[in-house]
Amino acid sequence: MDVTQEWDRAAEAWTAFVRTGKDYYRDELNNPAMFDMLGSISGCKILDAACGEGYNTRIMAQKGAKITGVDFSPAMISLALQEEEREPLEIEYMVGDVCNLDMVREHTFDIVTCFMALQDIEFYAQAIQELWRVLIVKGRFVAVIPHPCFEKRIRNGEIVGGWEFADSASHHESPLYCKVDHYFETSSYPIQWRMARLDQHFATTSFHRTLTEYFDAFSAAGFLVSRLKEPRPRSPIHPHLTLELRIPQSLLIEAVKL
Repeated sequence: MDVTQEWDRAAEAWTAFVRTGKDYYRDELNNPAMFDMLGSISGCKILDAACGEGYNTRIMAQKGAKITGVDFSPAMISLALQEEEREPLEIEYMVGDVCNLDMVREHTFDIVTCFMALQDIEFYAQAIQELWRVLIVKGRFVAVIPHPCFEKRIRNGEIVGGWEFADSASHHESPLYCKVDHYFETSSYPIQWRMARLDQHFATTSFHRTLTEYFDAFSAAGFLVSRLKEPRPRSPIHPHLTLELRIPQSLLIEAVKL
């Protein structure tokens, strides 16, 4: 399993998906919640950890942040740099592993963001510790992850998390309930990206952890978890986000460096 290679292969399809407004979970649910939590960021030095092709990095630059983006995927950073060349926003991009940012001095950033990526990092506790190092004292780490309680998961080929439908129902009908099983088993699991919204299908690897494991990793690194938020759809509600009125799709974590 090489998660970097998986995202390198997915880079073109993912970039087309994000930049054409097809990622409504980001645009209509998670980004509004994250930017509300961040507040004013004008003049702040921000590290966008696991920035991908730079979609959120550019938004933060447009909001006045002095921003650096880092990602382990050379293909993603290449696409981010192409967009920076097309529309310069004074963003610095780096290829790097957030578990080992030896090119960054300690106490460099006011804020670290990590959008829908911490769950894709195998050594997540090491990453959290390293991101603590590059933050100033009382700096903030804002992470967005799939909600560990309700994420769609596969274990030994069996779906153990996600919406359950009646046997005769199509997935266009309302599901009966959200299945949660084997929650305490920390494991990797495959994600098959096969939505019709994608120009090309691909597969990646993610890692399930419990809320306790995430909390303990932040605490052990020297953070105080200051806020949690479970985003809900805004009004008017996007037609594909009605299920998120029943159960949260994601979790926002704000942690402050002590």
